[in-house]
Amino acid sequence: MTETLEGPEAIVAAVARLGLGEPIAFPTETVYGLGADALDEDAVARIFALKGRPSTNPLIVHVSGAEMVDELVEEWTNEAQLLADAFWPGALTLVLNKSERVPDIVTAGGPTVAVRCPEHPLALGLIEAYGKPIVGPSANPSGRISPTTAEHVEMGFEGQDLLILDGGSCRAGIESTVVDLTSEEPRVLRPGVVTVAQIARVLDQDVRIDHQESGITKSPGVLGAHYQPTKPTRLVSSDEVAQSGPDIFVIAWSIEVLGDSQSGHILPADPHGFARGLYNAMHEGDLSTASQIWIEHPPKSDEIGSEDAQIWHAIMERLTRACQ
Repeated sequence: MTETLEGPEAIVAAVARLGLGEPIAFPTETVYGLGADALDEDAVARIFALKGRPSTNPLIVHVSGAEMVDELVEEWTNEAQLLADAFWPGALTLVLNKSERVPDIVTAGGPTVAVRCPEHPLALGLIEAYGKPIVGPSANPSGRISPTTAEHVEMGFEGQDLLILDGGSCRAGIESTVVDLTSEEPRVLRPGVVTVAQIARVLDQDVRIDHQESGITKSPGVLGAHYQPTKPTRLVSSDEVAQSGPDIFVIAWSIEVLGDSQSGHILPADPHGFARGLYNAMHEGDLSTASQIWIEHPPKSDEIGSEDAQIWHAIMERLTRACQ
């Protein structure tokens, strides 16, 4: 059975379970993650089994700061230090060449490892108390909607032996930006709320977006369907939102209220607010009596500022995979 705890008591219990190689779930500012000792191959294998995650999909290793990365990478580069200074703790994952200490299961057999320092007091307290890096893929069955509350985790793993640390609702709401620092020029493999423009300003160089469609995968969440409800889900235009009926759960941003015959969730029209509430709204739709979920298409990039456009792009990347 799942068990949910809060505060210092939760950290003590979670550290004990991690030491035994047992999985736990913990909050970050992006989504809730499934935690295991990143250097314990058997413990990491239990995470893959619990999620039903393909072995070709690498994991992000969570650390309490740059000093904990030393044992994980061949070299902590100047670029990595600049980005860590600017965005850690925060929703930015760095891909670097891995050290021999990192088990191949963590990196899908590849030569690189993805690392980040989460901006959540419970996550940081957990990592610091355990004293070792922790993997943290999203705490949901593979391919399903990412969890942004402890309740979402409970629903996904009902009946499983899993300790859940309850840290409230996640502030960012979508997964971290992933930037690859092992190429000739930095490449964003997965967009997020830390934008390409912000990364380029810190590094004072061009940064390109590369969703990596082939080769050994360096980042999670870049191949195939992800973030999917169990119900049929489609992106619709703003005009189509008004055409929905009682059998359709609508997630919209351009209207203030739903019609009398409509069910759904209205999200903020700004990208940060939309991202924060998106997965929760999708979970709500999945639990509703409606047979379909319709999600209003984000605004077109030429209608908004460039920084906002990049966050909407990150949201659209999730929505495209959710609606496959």
